[in-house]
Amino acid sequence: MRNSDRLPPRELPKRRSGRHRNPLSFDSWFGTPALIMAVPGTADQARGADGESIGARMADLVRAYRPEVTIRYGHLEGDRETLTEALADLKGGDDRPLTGVVVPLVTAPHAAVNAEIEAAVARSGANVRITEGLGPHPMLAEVLHLRLAESGFVRADRMRLISVTARNTTMADGVVVGAVGGEGAVGAAGVSAVLLAARLGLTVLPADLEDEAAMDQIMAQLRQGGIRRPVIAPSALGPEFSAHRLQELAERHGARPGAPLGADSLLGKIAALRYAEVLNSLGVEQPPTVDELPAPVGSRHRPES
Repeated sequence: MRNSDRLPPRELPKRRSGRHRNPLSFDSWFGTPALIMAVPGTADQARGADGESIGARMADLVRAYRPEVTIRYGHLEGDRETLTEALADLKGGDDRPLTGVVVPLVTAPHAAVNAEIEAAVARSGANVRITEGLGPHPMLAEVLHLRLAESGFVRADRMRLISVTARNTTMADGVVVGAVGGEGAVGAAGVSAVLLAARLGLTVLPADLEDEAAMDQIMAQLRQGGIRRPVIAPSALGPEFSAHRLQELAERHGARPGAPLGADSLLGKIAALRYAEVLNSLGVEQPPTVDELPAPVGSRHRPES
């Protein structure tokens, strides 16, 4: 019997094997551009408790969706494993009008991160395109739900029936989706908040984690609505807003801190989609024509005599 409180295991996408698994090869046009992920903060700030960088984990996850692409990562601050180093050999030429695509590992528009990426690209002289961040995107709400469920703050499955009481006192009765990056980030967090509220059946509001006045206003609004067990769920991978700062913020407002998004297969999928969007804009990835598709085989498809 299936336990409704357990999320189903996520399976990585299955790649078609054989000669025709990729009917449209990028190499037929100008070569496959590299995918470079820009990680906020320094290499030390981006490392988890096990010592592995979030950039390395994300690279492995994105590779499941784009195995034909060279995938790299670089940090925007510090002097180790920098984005400038990752872009060093990606200068363009007449035969390769585009050598790479940079995907910022942020979940919303972030002016400071964008400025640092542009500066690194200028220093390296790389011929690359910079995509939007990983959000706003509907799949971010699912990742937020996963992190809250893993911490025991919400139900793991979607709310199907209206319930006015939580099953126990550890579960949240309200959630703040914390944005990092300014006004544009709050707007993106608002999209995730609406979708997350629909999944959980709870009050969910967006707020700027870096704006004390905004946080005071949102927390007061929750208290006026009868929320007694709020949780602050950061819509950030981790390096953008440290766990220590989040803990202090939660204690000041009488809330509990949720876990950052971290590396996740859904975020890897979004990064791969951002990469594909650039190629689509250049006309590299187009639906194959009838002539480009592999010819069908078998007795039913024999040519007429």
